[in-house]
Order: sequence, then C-alpha cells, then structure tokens
Amino acid sequence: MLSGKNIWALFTMSMQEKLKTIKSRYDELASLMSTTGLSGDEFTKLSMEYAELAPVVEAMEELDSALLEKADLESMLSDPEMKEMAEEEIRTLNSRIPELKKQISLVLIPKDEADKKNAILEIRAGTGGDEAALFAADLCSMYRGYAAKMGWKFEVVEASENDIGGYRDVVAEISGTNVFAKLKFESGAHRVQRVPKTETQGRVHTSAATVAVLPEAEDVDVHIDTKDLRVDTYRAQGAGGQHVNKTDSAVRITHLPTGVVVEMQEARSQLKNREKAMKVLRTRLYDRQRQKLAEERAEDRKTQVGSGDRSERIRTYNFPQGRVTDHRINLTLYKLEEVISGEALDEVIDALIAEDQATALAKLNS
Repeated sequence: MLSGKNIWALFTMSMQEKLKTIKSRYDELASLMSTTGLSGDEFTKLSMEYAELAPVVEAMEELDSALLEKADLESMLSDPEMKEMAEEEIRTLNSRIPELKKQISLVLIPKDEADKKNAILEIRAGTGGDEAALFAADLCSMYRGYAAKMGWKFEVVEASENDIGGYRDVVAEISGTNVFAKLKFESGAHRVQRVPKTETQGRVHTSAATVAVLPEAEDVDVHIDTKDLRVDTYRAQGAGGQHVNKTDSAVRITHLPTGVVVEMQEARSQLKNREKAMKVLRTRLYDRQRQKLAEERAEDRKTQVGSGDRSERIRTYNFPQGRVTDHRINLTLYKLEEVISGEALDEVIDALIAEDQATALAKLNS
C-alpha cells in the first residue's frame, strides 16, 4: 500500500493522476482475478494486463518505501552514534530514488502501438555506383548480425544484386520481440567513407545507401480491396533472384489508388511470392498511414530523434578513422568493425532510444 505522503511530490499533477489510475486498475485486476466463474480466456486477458502494470506499481511501492526510509534516516542525523551510518545509507538512496522516478515516468510516455511489431527492412543503394551497392550489402549484414545477437529471425525476401556481390536494393523481414521498437530510428540515409575495392589510386570515396524500417502490418491494420490491385506474373531473371525459373513464378503487385508497387521473385512458388508481396504491400501502406498521422499530430517532429525522413543523413561510417558517427545525437564510436558486424550496433541504438525517452520525459514534465 502506498503511503502517498512522499511519492506524489516528485510528479506533476497530471502524472500523479495517471499513476493513481494505474494503481487503482492494478488493484481492481487483482480483485477480479480472485473471483470465481471466470473463463480461461477472461482470466488470461486480465492476467496479461496485470503483468503489464505490475512493474510500474512495484517501482512505485519501492520508491515510496525508499522515501519513507530516507525520512527515517534523516531523523537520525542528530544522533552522533548513528550519523555516519545514516549518511552512507542516505547517499545510496539518493542515487536510487532518481532511477526509480525515471523508471516510473517512462511508463507514462505515450506508447507507439507499432513498437511490438515485427519489421520490414528495406535498403537501397544510393550515390556511389558499385561501391554504394557493396555498402548496402554491408548494412544488410550488419542488421543480420544484430538480429542474431537479439535472437530475432532475419529473412531476405527480395534482393536485386549487382555483379560484384552488392545489393542495388534488398528487402528483409525481421521477426522477434519488440523488433520495431529497437530498429525504428535506423530509417534514413547512411553514408560510408572508405577506399572502394574498385579504386586503384587508393582514394577515399563517399557513398550512400538509404534504410527504411517499417512496422510489419497485419490484416487488421490496413484493408486492401482486391479490386484495387493489379497482379502481374513473369519469369524470375538474372541476379535479382536466387534462381532463374522456367515458369512465371515472379509476382508484381500494383496498388492502383496509391501507385505503390511490390515485386517478389525470391521464392520458387508463385503463391509464396504473392504472399510475401502482399505482406510487404500491407506494410508500406500501413507506414504511409502512420507517417501521415505523425505529420498531422507532431508539430515538432523534426526535433525528434527519428523523423522517419528517408533523405535525412543520419549516420556516417568512416573506415580510414575506424569511427561511426550518428549525427542526430552527436555520438561517435571508434569501433566501426564491431558496429558494422552488428555486435556493437546496440550501443548506437540504445543511445538513440535514451535520447528519445529523455525528450519525451522533458515534454511530459513541462
């Protein structure tokens, strides 16, 4: 039970009301789950909501307890025999209390409903010719490595290769826990500075590739009327697919109202290619809806860590100096090889998430 005597002073009035609502709902759920006559589905639904609220309520109770303990310790400071011990424990509490407050406050930040979704990753070579295509392949490998580290499934569903092993464009499906929440700030223009394999004079060139990370849409997220689709089939060709078919297994789907086109030829089965193409199409249309809504709602969108603008230069990979710089948060790491392998990419991603949370918290407390 919260005393309420100390904890509420740390939060604004609006935050207090939200926290009280959370605590009230948490107690209500505990009561509901103890009643008899609930069906299995009803109990599961209630217990899932209860589990989501539990961490914040536990943090609230821990914060309340810490504040009460601090008050008790402060009353001991006038006692010469207890003063040294009390001061040491107060210092410990003073470092713990802000962390608990932050942990609680983060729950109050409006959630992006797409955060729990899987993601469709699209990488396209930009300026730089063959070197840009090689860089696009490096980025694909980087995200594959990061996915493996996170325990996610990474599957290339469509790729257009050049003759030296690069990608003109590549589309991958990444599935796992909170994939979009982790990768959503990766969208934008990535730049590489290095000596290309094709360079004979040893000169450093600058090339680029664009990355788009889209939350994977489900049937309920976007409705597609079949009469709005034009479906063409053709024979898979060249290095763009893993094979060259003797049947028309490749599929091109055009969404007539928007002009969005998706082509798929990686699978040997036309049905499989059509299913994959529809998944990508739904995702792109869903992303269009999200982008439009975000632009309407967020006047200060350009001040956020990730605006989602595909043309925004977000990161530079400088091979001669062995550094990676994310320009949005002025973060530079001298561990390029570890980042490009995916092993240390989380250091960049976690910093971006922390910056976004700090901005949201500042707005929440203003």
